[in-house]
Amino acid sequence: MGRFVVAGIVQVETIVRVDKIPMEYSPITCKPNTIFTDIGGDAYGESLALKSLGNEVTFMSMVGKNASQEVLNLYDISMALDTGYVLNVLSATPAAVVLYDHERQQQIFEDIKDLRNFEYDMSIFEKEAKAADMVVLANAQFCNPLAKKAKKLGKTVAVNFRGFSEEKIPFNADLLRAADIVYISDDNLVNSSYDFVKSLAAEFDNDIVILGQGAKGLILFSKKDELIVHYNTVKTNEIVNTVGAGEALFSCFLHFYLKTGDAKRAIKNALLFASYKLGFTGSSKGFLTEEELEHWYSLIWKEERID
Repeated sequence: MGRFVVAGIVQVETIVRVDKIPMEYSPITCKPNTIFTDIGGDAYGESLALKSLGNEVTFMSMVGKNASQEVLNLYDISMALDTGYVLNVLSATPAAVVLYDHERQQQIFEDIKDLRNFEYDMSIFEKEAKAADMVVLANAQFCNPLAKKAKKLGKTVAVNFRGFSEEKIPFNADLLRAADIVYISDDNLVNSSYDFVKSLAAEFDNDIVILGQGAKGLILFSKKDELIVHYNTVKTNEIVNTVGAGEALFSCFLHFYLKTGDAKRAIKNALLFASYKLGFTGSSKGFLTEEELEHWYSLIWKEERID
């Protein structure tokens, strides 16, 4: 079992299934079983995924001053997160609306309220980070000083870079430089995927870069293994919803990379873990345990057992 500190956004999330993105205008659309409300956010989904795999997780975020922290654990009490590190400081809890279609395309509307105006309590973070095996951060503004502190403490830092576009790189240079492991989606990528991964790793000296490519799979770069390779997706479940799949993949990779130090083994497990997550709607549902994942690994990859 690993010890992870995870910091980032938690939000009220409304997920809407639509026929096609972009949508055609209609004043009212009435379809049953197409709108779902849940708790989501990058750090929240990562924390649940890591807990499902048997890790000890300290989850750090910020919500509205009047928000009840019990809402974070309404949907699956067996996966309850400790809310003691979620601070009630914002004017309101962040929220998001996610539109998705059958082609796995998404359009996301986010409102993080006044999150950019607040910093997380560094004394709380430093105490917990000292005892952690790995620190997992979002590219939220309040995570920048946390990344610097984690590096000073000698911790492995993993960053999930959401909403990526290449013009944002200079504004996130400090965070990327602090990251040992980076996950980025290729949604807004302009240049060649392989060239981008190699140039990013070279500029910021990252040990691992994972470029998510949606239905096409991903590219894995590992400096230690002198490796840059593409992996296709695998299928374990019928695709119901893609929300949270990236966070699931990243979390599973971190779990097994921490456990084994084997990037190739870890990414194969991560692809399976994320594939299974696609069969569920909502960021808080659809996580395999390590034992369940071992079963799928033996079926899909037909190799030796996990450990």
